[in-house]
Amino acid sequence: MKSARPVIAVTSGEPAGIGPELCVKLAGAALPARIVAIGDRSLLDALEVEHVALRRPSVPGKLDPANSRYVLEVLDRAIDGCLRGEYDAMVTAPVQKSTINDAGIAFTGHTEYLAERARAEHVVMMLVGGGLRVALATTHLPLSEVPKNITRESLGRTLRVLDHDLRKRFRIARPRILVSGLNPHSGESGHLGREEVDVIAPAIAAAVAAGIDASGPIPADTLFVPDRLAKADCALAMFHDQGLPVLKYASFGRGVNVTLGLPFVRTSVDHGTALDLAGSGRADPGSLIEAVKLAIELAPAA
Repeated sequence: MKSARPVIAVTSGEPAGIGPELCVKLAGAALPARIVAIGDRSLLDALEVEHVALRRPSVPGKLDPANSRYVLEVLDRAIDGCLRGEYDAMVTAPVQKSTINDAGIAFTGHTEYLAERARAEHVVMMLVGGGLRVALATTHLPLSEVPKNITRESLGRTLRVLDHDLRKRFRIARPRILVSGLNPHSGESGHLGREEVDVIAPAIAAAVAAGIDASGPIPADTLFVPDRLAKADCALAMFHDQGLPVLKYASFGRGVNVTLGLPFVRTSVDHGTALDLAGSGRADPGSLIEAVKLAIELAPAA
């Protein structure tokens, strides 16, 4: 048990999306932590706010590239606060990547931005929900670029980060990791693709030799059968849409995104900016509340 309430920074995300509204709804949740929302205070009534000024007034549902720098400044405040020890963890509401790119700023996503700002050697995206933990070997890439981005070295780093953070953050003494194949039927011994034979199996073997409890490659269509999952702590999928549809089916509206490999705890919602709901008052805060609860659970003991 923690001896004091952790301090959790919550970034309010794209100002024209549902992020600010979700943050405000946190005020009604009974959470064992001090919650500090980061963003323009005009969007965040009823909360303790670290103020970051909008570049231009925001209209719900209407994206404005002029506020892209504001969105990144909000993130930077939370990152800097975590690195300085002011915050015990950070939780992020969704951003609109396309609008940030439209402003002329190269931005792939939260995961990659956090890794660069925190100078993390290797980060891993993992979703938690519905009784599952699903990590990704690659994140936001076109499907055509996935195979060349799966290497023995990158998979080895991913398995090391997974094993380390499942032990350190999730307090699992000996994590059991299931690793998927890339191709149908895990390549059918090379007849449907060589990645399993040449890359994935050797990376798993090296991880096992280093003391990591990893098994596979397992065909993706049988990776999530209940008997297998009952004997595992985490599944590692090779690409975004291989692993996340299953998790979102099991937990949609309550799933949590966790970035492993950072020097601080970061969780996030499992959904986007939902511009069609912005300003309606109908946005469901469930995923954000679950993200804050998990951040509190994973935060270092005081």
